[in-house]
Amino acid sequence: MSVADWFSVFCSALPPGTTKRSSIADRTARITRRLNTDFRNSTADNTNRFYGGSYGRNTAVASVSDIDLMYVLPYSVYKQYDDYSSNGQSALLQAVKRSIEKTYPNSVVIADGQIVQIPFTDNVTFEIVPVFLNTNGSYTFADANSGGSWKVCWPKEEINAFSERNQVCNSNLVPLGRMVRAWRDTNDVPMSGMLIDTLAYQFIETWEYRLKSYLYYDFMTRDFFSFLASQDTTQDYWRTPGSQSWARRTGSFERKARSAHTLAVDAVANVLANENWAAKNKFRQIYGTQFPS
Repeated sequence: MSVADWFSVFCSALPPGTTKRSSIADRTARITRRLNTDFRNSTADNTNRFYGGSYGRNTAVASVSDIDLMYVLPYSVYKQYDDYSSNGQSALLQAVKRSIEKTYPNSVVIADGQIVQIPFTDNVTFEIVPVFLNTNGSYTFADANSGGSWKVCWPKEEINAFSERNQVCNSNLVPLGRMVRAWRDTNDVPMSGMLIDTLAYQFIETWEYRLKSYLYYDFMTRDFFSFLASQDTTQDYWRTPGSQSWARRTGSFERKARSAHTLAVDAVANVLANENWAAKNKFRQIYGTQFPS
């Protein structure tokens, strides 16, 4: 097997499997049907909703535990709860919670802050965000904290920006986001998926081999972890692609990125010397046992 084969096999193993995707799709359909029934007098199970987060950006891996589901409510519902004298936002979340409880009466459904949350027994948690579409393409959502307020987000802009860059970079951005998650999970790195995807998005814009494919993924590993290790350790927030929001630092990742870069430099040297076993061993130290041995 060549380097291209190693990384092709590795990247193919990273996304959620068929069983998990089927379960997520089934739950999404049930939740959507319930909300459409109660808020739109419709039994459709595939309308007025879309995924946010890593599942929406298509960078989720098999370990994904949070599914961000955006449900678009009618504007009349916004008016109803905006007319409340105090914290109509909390009342809205409670109404969505009660609706979902009709479908999942034995589950612990929680309305918290900005989301309605349903944890399932397979360690997958759905986080439903009720939103209202604005004329400029943004979405208004409820924040029940501090007495209640309405906030604005741009989730479709984020998804579109990420997808567009993936396309112009020969579809290398999505696999990079998944690979970095494998490194994070293997090495217990405190990084959110949003921060991973934000930095991957920034890196690949100017990476010299962004139009190549799997044959250059050993170089991509080396160069991305050099980029990651060089981040300013005092920086706490990075601007996310498209959405005009921020990805927050949750801990130090630079030291572990430097270790991964050192391993990748050695692995590339091993590849050039036809020392394939040594190279694969180093990639497995970076990415874990899903990388072929």
